[in-house]
Amino acid sequence: MCEESGRVSVLVRRRQGCEDIEMPRYMSEGASGMDLRAAVKEPLELDPGSVTLVPTGIFMAIPAGYEAQVRPRSGLALKNGITVLNSPGTIDSDYRNEVGVILTNFGGEQFLVERGMRIAQMVIARTCRADLVEVERLDDTERGLGGFGSTSL
Repeated sequence: MCEESGRVSVLVRRRQGCEDIEMPRYMSEGASGMDLRAAVKEPLELDPGSVTLVPTGIFMAIPAGYEAQVRPRSGLALKNGITVLNSPGTIDSDYRNEVGVILTNFGGEQFLVERGMRIAQMVIARTCRADLVEVERLDDTERGLGGFGSTSL
């Protein structure tokens, strides 16, 4: 699949009435994420501290062994404090509902989400399922039971 060509096919269907919304696409040759756009009917006011689900107008069939990761756009985060709350959001290969983006406003001013606006980016990534094996004891490491920040000097 992806190893030889560097590409994988993902089937996409638009929600009726969203034909005017540009399909997700890579904005440069080296981009790893495709931009997702807002499929809101009316401009959406995102107040400081608020959280909302923004529709994208697309449904996808992601191949087994892959996921789509929804991530913030750095420009929106830096300039406006707008980010994807559950970053990265995961779209599983068996999910078939409309893709939505959970946006939050960490900025100090209201932000207006307009139809067709680039609101997030989506990366298609391979996944691996793990078989968990319960044991009585784990091997020792230099870090051991050190928690958050324990590797700092």
